[in-house]
Amino acid sequence: MAQNKVLVANRGEIAVRIIRACKELGIPVVAVYSTADKSSLHTKLADEAVCIGSARSKDSYLNMQAVLSAAIATGCNAIHPGYGFLAENAKFIEMVEATGIKFIGPSSNVVSKLGDKATARAIAKAVGVPVVEGSDGVVENKEIGLKIAKQIGYPIMIKASSGGGGRGISVCHNDTEFKKAFDMTSMEAESAFGDKSVYIEKFVENPRHIEIQIIADSKGNVVHLYERDCSMQRRNQKLIEEAPSSILNEDLRRKMGQSAVKLAKHVGYENAGTIEFLVDSRKNYYFIEMNTRIQVEHPVTEMITGIDLVKEQIKIAYGKPLSFKQRDVKITGHAIECRINAEDPMNNFMPAPGKIGKILLPGGFNVRFDSHIYPDYEVPPFYDSMLGKLIVFAPTRKEAMRKMRIALEQLVIEGITTNIEYHYAILHATDFIKGTYDTGFVAKFNGLIQGEYNESLIG
Repeated sequence: MAQNKVLVANRGEIAVRIIRACKELGIPVVAVYSTADKSSLHTKLADEAVCIGSARSKDSYLNMQAVLSAAIATGCNAIHPGYGFLAENAKFIEMVEATGIKFIGPSSNVVSKLGDKATARAIAKAVGVPVVEGSDGVVENKEIGLKIAKQIGYPIMIKASSGGGGRGISVCHNDTEFKKAFDMTSMEAESAFGDKSVYIEKFVENPRHIEIQIIADSKGNVVHLYERDCSMQRRNQKLIEEAPSSILNEDLRRKMGQSAVKLAKHVGYENAGTIEFLVDSRKNYYFIEMNTRIQVEHPVTEMITGIDLVKEQIKIAYGKPLSFKQRDVKITGHAIECRINAEDPMNNFMPAPGKIGKILLPGGFNVRFDSHIYPDYEVPPFYDSMLGKLIVFAPTRKEAMRKMRIALEQLVIEGITTNIEYHYAILHATDFIKGTYDTGFVAKFNGLIQGEYNESLIG
């Protein structure tokens, strides 16, 4: 594979992760960066680095022409988008395809279908995958939306059709809230995703958020790698992910995996993707969306399956078949991931950029920290606040929780405010220890001072 060359169209920890995977495969790699990221780690690890614009995302990482020009100028024959930015932008993928460069992900046609959440719902419904009750496609205006909301019954969610990352979502409990939220959500959707269209979905109260990882090659092989539990969220953005989920039995796990594979096969999916579901208190599951990219939380799946998802992505893009079949994929042990962010949990999770001082990273058997930070690194205020992902693996959930507690105790990032201690508090909360938490947990959690500690439950 030495004749190949990959451009990484991203920044931060995921850029570092992709660069390392490319190097392990013997593939030269090119990084792109904004002026704010000139000294970022991914620029130092790549074989080449190209500045593509100023600090603002729209002038650099979202600048399709600049990213594509960098790939062409450096002789790359593939682009890995990571997650966020242009990863699910069908127009960009179409531009990449037109140049003959391989996009490491699904085709523009597939992303057009599944990237639009309203269309994806309709596809899931057509192939027999359960969906949450909602509008049949995009809602054109507030008046039509009000009629649909009343028909479904409150509470409902207004969601951006091109949304992701927890943005462009509003929960409404009555007509008054709906009227205020509709235009606001549409405006946020246009600002964040360049698409103001929204759809309506019944709000499932206190569900578990379970997602199924799938991967597919160009030969028609589609395999699922079981589930991740992503219910620990703040403002619809994930904080802690674990695998396997404590609420799924083997029958439900099998059904959800089969539903995910059925949907992926129906659209001719290629590469890595994630089908997201809500599971209610009666263990009914409902499709909500598909993320047509690698996920932030992919390491927990890697840990319990022993499969390097990023390497597999790259090999698939270069025409290789999957190196395993469904029968080869087994769940072993338990993995937990904590997203370490530069933010203040005691101040509504306000981002806290700044200059990092000393760093002490935890270590030991099956402890992993995926990150791009280093001492004296300046965390810019222009992008996502994530500093890295702390991942642990152990034979049982109980042992994984204990290992994560120790890892959090030993993780030191000085100079800026982080959510390390907040994670530590959650790891001691009774609902988390018992595995009985849901997506509403963080909203009810009182944080560090009033956090409910219960050491005795795990010994």
